[in-house]
Amino acid sequence: MSKPRIGLLGTGPWAERTHAPALAAHPGLELSGVWGRRPEAAAALAATHDTTAHSGEAGLDALFAESDAIAFALPPDVQAPLAARAAAAGCHLLMDKPVATTVAGAREVAEAAEAAGVFSVVFCTMRFAAKTASWIDEQAAKGDWFTAHAYWLGALYGTGANSEFAESPWRREKGGLWDVGPHALSVLIPLLGDVTEVTAVRSEPDLTHLVLHHTSGASSSAALSLSAPKAGGGTAVLLSGEHGTTSLPTDAGDPVTSFEAAIDALLEAIRTGRPHDVDVRFGLRLTEILAEAEAQVAARAAK
Repeated sequence: MSKPRIGLLGTGPWAERTHAPALAAHPGLELSGVWGRRPEAAAALAATHDTTAHSGEAGLDALFAESDAIAFALPPDVQAPLAARAAAAGCHLLMDKPVATTVAGAREVAEAAEAAGVFSVVFCTMRFAAKTASWIDEQAAKGDWFTAHAYWLGALYGTGANSEFAESPWRREKGGLWDVGPHALSVLIPLLGDVTEVTAVRSEPDLTHLVLHHTSGASSSAALSLSAPKAGGGTAVLLSGEHGTTSLPTDAGDPVTSFEAAIDALLEAIRTGRPHDVDVRFGLRLTEILAEAEAQVAARAAK
């Protein structure tokens, strides 16, 4: 059998450093092409990985027609409608988090994937990095956890920070809630169950505190920011319960390797016909929770 063909939408730093290298080197895939909004960027990235460049509406349709799956490295609210189109064209989906920053946008993708019968994986890094994924699976199997406390404090916009990802308009607009919030939820939900209630409070410039109630009966908290002081940033999850306390491993490894694991997960879903736990339906649920938190923050700010 021929290898599945996968196209890549996006030409930014994340696509250049993570998506394209992992897709091009994966032994189980053929990189069918790269699409970008800027033709010159698409041409450069495609040339690096010996594939075809596409741009514009005609380029999208051509890449969908030439591909069995599509990987996305785009802003969430650009990603969502294009993913719905890709699904309608019969392409499986390898999406980035968050799927969308509106519930309507995320639901459109989920419904399109279901209608077309295509499979999907959402690249929540901690669920695919080897050490963190193993830790999550082990703790979820134990169960009976009393509480968890998470913080994702990025310094992208902190004093003295210098990162090309800071140029991302959607990250600057949406902040830590939407950029790192999906990471925190992707760890907390498999450990404690789905979220039944969320309370959100924000302090400036960009620090959102969430208190979450879960189906297991446990509660958890998460602090999320992209504007932490550079020396005070970091990531942690502390889990407490009948088994004592344990912490999420701090080494998430190489993102290219983690993305390769996400590729493997999508290929496994396609091969077996069994949806992956971290698929577009899970992505929709993350968006629903984060949208509720955002609405609470806005309501408090309006008082």
